[in-house]
Amino acid sequence: MIKLFDSERKIMEVLWREGTLAAGQIVKILKEEIGWNRNTTYTVIKKCVDKGAVKREEPGFMCSALISRQEVQNYETEELIERMFDGSKEKFFAAFLDGEKLSKQEVEQLKKMIDNLEG
Repeated sequence: MIKLFDSERKIMEVLWREGTLAAGQIVKILKEEIGWNRNTTYTVIKKCVDKGAVKREEPGFMCSALISRQEVQNYETEELIERMFDGSKEKFFAAFLDGEKLSKQEVEQLKKMIDNLEG
């Protein structure tokens, strides 16, 4: 799996939300949303292409995501659990739930997720 830095994730978020776009369109969106200039955006797109996260096609420098948001979330969650909780999902959930006030609805959703894993 591919490790994305925060800047690269910003490019991916645009592609996941909007679908395939010309690099110029990504430039416009990120200029409006976070104030990036053209050079910054093109540099980060190139890094994403080099990593295999984005596919670049001509004509028009069209960019599309090669990895899904879910894949990135899964990878980063596993990496966090490995790094911070010695790979223990149990320790991760214990830390997550410790001191947290979950709504009744959130508790029910978690129960359903666990039931689905077991069933």
